[in-house]
Amino acid sequence: MNQFQNISPAVCKIITADGSGTGFYLTQNNIWVTNYHVVAGNKLVTLENHKLDRYLARVIFVNPQDDIAFLRSDYHMSEFPGIPFETGRSVNVSETLFVLGYPYGMPFSVTEGIVSSSNQLMEGKHYIQTDAAVNPGNSGGPVLSGDGKLVGITTAKFQDADNMGFAIPAKVMIDQFKFLEQNPEEKYSVKCPSCDSLIMEKSDYCNNCGAEIDKSYFDETPLTDLASFVEGAIAGLGVNPILTRAGYEYWNFYQGSTQIRIFVYNRNYLYATSPLNNLPKTNLQELLEYLLKDNIAPYKLGITDNQIFIAYRIHISDIFSSYANEIKENLKNLAIKADEMDNFFVTKYGCELTVFSKA
Repeated sequence: MNQFQNISPAVCKIITADGSGTGFYLTQNNIWVTNYHVVAGNKLVTLENHKLDRYLARVIFVNPQDDIAFLRSDYHMSEFPGIPFETGRSVNVSETLFVLGYPYGMPFSVTEGIVSSSNQLMEGKHYIQTDAAVNPGNSGGPVLSGDGKLVGITTAKFQDADNMGFAIPAKVMIDQFKFLEQNPEEKYSVKCPSCDSLIMEKSDYCNNCGAEIDKSYFDETPLTDLASFVEGAIAGLGVNPILTRAGYEYWNFYQGSTQIRIFVYNRNYLYATSPLNNLPKTNLQELLEYLLKDNIAPYKLGITDNQIFIAYRIHISDIFSSYANEIKENLKNLAIKADEMDNFFVTKYGCELTVFSKA
């Protein structure tokens, strides 16, 4: 599968406040492609590349009926080839296929399978059926032929199927390119389910053919009060909170070299934590004595699975109390403290950074 190493940078994880999927870059159109259901409820999403760098992307076109969305980003791929495709490419039964993406939000992976059906009818649409492993998180990723050409877009909508994966034929995506010409200002746009026209404003009906439009296609999923609070703290770091979202009321980002995780535990507590360093081979007693001093309040140092963590925990009810501003400041400063502490443990005790650290 070495043939995919050169194009793997053109496959990114797409992250929203609802979860993550996969998207891929097309050089010819300078767009990112994914499933509509991956970005539904969002007009701004995050692209995370193979180096864990994150970039904003704007959703400029959605076709909910065919489950396709186009994105535009300032993250330019000029140094990498995009995903190659041929306008007339089709697949044959028993042909080998490769599914590229980020299953369950894990690192980039490739799975191999064969075409079980080249024209499987499901819910009134035709799909490519394959026995390649397809899981949540693969949605929106490219399906490539043995010669590395795009033949489909993975969709993980059909999770009740056993040992079966499905892909939207690439031709369906190619047919949508004409809509880019109708949207020179690159506004958020929705394809009419009845006619070939774009709808730019929230409406009950298509202005061209009068077809009924689901207005929810234009709605953005609102943040909870808790999410708004946390993202206010993150913004204090000078970071766009959209770039830190990793799912529902879950944030995961880097402050310097350290990975910061903020999440809800047991529906009652808000945790902010960071894996700092691995335990050293020497100076262990000296290190443990330091950890037990408990001298970095309001934060705690601890050890889990031979890794040193820094953590901060508060009851969710406290963020709606008179302590709210103090808590927000503590959340922000945990990220700053974590970025200091991992270097401290390296120089003072000879600890190595964890696998979660970013060079």
